[in-house]
Amino acid sequence: MEARTFTFLGLSRFVHHYLLWFLLGAYALAAVFPGPGLTIRQFSFGTLSFSGIGSQISLLLVFLAILMFNAGLGLKTSHLKALADHKWLLMTGLAANVLIPIAYIFCITLLLLMWHNPEEAQHILVGLALVAAMPIAGASSTWTQNSNGNLALTLGLILFSTLLSPIITPWAFYVFGEMASKEYEAVLYNVSVYGSGGFLGFWVVLPTLLGLGIRIAVPETRLTALMPYIKLVNSVVLLLLNYSNASVSLPKAVAEHDWDFLAVTFAITTGLCLTAFAVGYWLSGRFRLEQPETVALMYSLGMNNNGTGLVLASLVLAAYPRVMVPIIFYNLVQHVVAGSIHMVLDRNRVAQES
Repeated sequence: MEARTFTFLGLSRFVHHYLLWFLLGAYALAAVFPGPGLTIRQFSFGTLSFSGIGSQISLLLVFLAILMFNAGLGLKTSHLKALADHKWLLMTGLAANVLIPIAYIFCITLLLLMWHNPEEAQHILVGLALVAAMPIAGASSTWTQNSNGNLALTLGLILFSTLLSPIITPWAFYVFGEMASKEYEAVLYNVSVYGSGGFLGFWVVLPTLLGLGIRIAVPETRLTALMPYIKLVNSVVLLLLNYSNASVSLPKAVAEHDWDFLAVTFAITTGLCLTAFAVGYWLSGRFRLEQPETVALMYSLGMNNNGTGLVLASLVLAAYPRVMVPIIFYNLVQHVVAGSIHMVLDRNRVAQES
């Protein structure tokens, strides 16, 4: 039993440590071998209705609920109690998480007017909108903890951005719809209606609160023993979700040799991610924050919950598979940037100690 536990713990740490490489492998596999990913999307467990719209309870939605439940399970109430000292910073971070991507995407929309293919430009815009409208990613807490950042601040930003998502997300889609052409304004309106308070409340907020409730009710020692298992499940679900959604969009782009679309999408997506991280750093200077708060703010503003965006895109925008490409790229880039920041901080720490 001990040997089996040790092996499982080793596997959990291995997958978590090399998650970025596994993500790259999932994207590569989706581009050349999309069959299993497309099959995953066909599983259904019945129907639910949100705002009068019937929705299949797909395996992708179950994956989303698992990710959000595990995010809630990882929120420590002892850390959240420390948020009273950072309430203004918390509100500023939440506002920046919404407003900065809107400003960036507005500028990109003007630049994309010069792009030779207006249809591709609209696909990029809608994909970026799905990234920007999502709450802060639970993975930001992991990077914050690894970099000795202020975990309470990150957890507070994750929790409140998630709880407010049924209000903020539809509003953000409305704003982005005003930037799009008439056809894609209607597309974003459909996403906004589908991703209403009912959908986000049931598949995002409710699982998060359930996870948080269990966190409060179950003894800390028991949860500590379970966390390696939960982390492994989270990593596997995240990889399957990205592989399944990439199986829809990447094979077609690769088969058509649409390298200019992939290149410009990657550049624009990387720009959004770097801007978000940079704003976190800039705000920390304005607030004269210490390094732990600076680290927390950077990771929180730079990392979005793309799992929700991918699921929404797969359910509502199946006819526009290229819309998923910016979401897929952002999910990859945010981990690369976070890993790079962590590496720099770690080197600085070692240099100071030596």
